[in-house]
Amino acid sequence: MTDRASTLIAGRRGRMSSALGRPLTTPARAGDPVSDEDRAHLVESAADLYWNELEWEHLTGEEHTSDGKLTELAFGGFLAFVRGLLLQQVMPDSLAPAEPRPEVVEDLLTFLAEQVIELQGRLESDDDEDPARTKEELNMTDSLIDIVLLSFHGVDPGDVEGFREATAR
Repeated sequence: MTDRASTLIAGRRGRMSSALGRPLTTPARAGDPVSDEDRAHLVESAADLYWNELEWEHLTGEEHTSDGKLTELAFGGFLAFVRGLLLQQVMPDSLAPAEPRPEVVEDLLTFLAEQVIELQGRLESDDDEDPARTKEELNMTDSLIDIVLLSFHGVDPGDVEGFREATAR
């Protein structure tokens, strides 16, 4: 993880904790740690979801409102994947137990933070071919970090009113 990515995530967590007025809780990992190979596969699968859903949104503009993009809807598959990685309980008749993998979600937060940093760099350069698209991707990815952090820490968005507005660009 780059220093800028870790600083970005730590700053978001700090603001979220301040908005809540309490420390954030971190989900517990279940069972043995996931192997490096499986962890890389899970992160790669989530990254593929991110890229596919981002491109689909560019192609269709389905989740666009007058206020901007609805990140929760544009990245529905990605967010479902994250929720699956954080699942604490399963139905009693489930064939497999819940196996939360918060360490993978931490890796995904790093991936998203690095995307934000890259997109910011592209906007600051003079050779970005489509600054409007880059800004849209930046705003959506930036918002996605907040949504993943809320899920990761089990925070109800209503409990941190103003948090997302405070982090918005």
